Amino acid sequence: MKKQIGVIGLGKFGLKIGKTLFALQHEVLGIDCDSQQVNLARKYFTEVFQADAMNIEALRQMRIQDLEHVVVSVGNSISVSAMVTMYLKELGVKKVWAKAVNTNHEKLLYKIGADHVIIPEYMAANQVANKIIIPGFIEFLPFDPNMAVKELVVDQWHGKCLRELDLTNRFRIQVIAICSKKGGEWYYIPKADYVFEKDDKVIAIGRMEDFKKIQT
Repeated sequence: MKKQIGVIGLGKFGLKIGKTLFALQHEVLGIDCDSQQVNLARKYFTEVFQADAMNIEALRQMRIQDLEHVVVSVGNSISVSAMVTMYLKELGVKKVWAKAVNTNHEKLLYKIGADHVIIPEYMAANQVANKIIIPGFIEFLPFDPNMAVKELVVDQWHGKCLRELDLTNRFRIQVIAICSKKGGEWYYIPKADYVFEKDDKVIAIGRMEDFKKIQT
């Protein structure tokens, strides 16, 4: 379902988010006070405005309140991101995600009313560290830091099917995709009678402590 999403602040982070959302076929409205950033974003966004997001009337005139979701990515200015986040909530934007530069900034944004706060450097560092120490790690899920998506390679499961392994009931792990070693084809939401072969790749979701209990 196509969504209408706003991105305020079109630096590296905001531009990348907007480009990705647009590539996923959502409607993206971008706002920045810098003409160079606005011109750069025009080819990637549905619509782009050069405006000062600190002006609540300007936000209102751009109908920012009609958007389902707005991402605030206004550089390293704590005061600016806080004010813009507050204005968006005052205007009635349902979901406001904001970028923070540190944990104190994060706390402030939550108190103001942000629905979700991202510290990009912290997220990137956490992902990289876990990929280094946890074989097959893909990413943690944002709503629960203990839940992870992980890639497994079949060894001892060879010749067994999902129904026989009963991973969901035994280990609270859900297989969401399988790549057959033989054909290289991905199967999403695989059937319970799928029989594993050695070196099949498995993408599963579950808690990290539960992943430690299984041997593939």
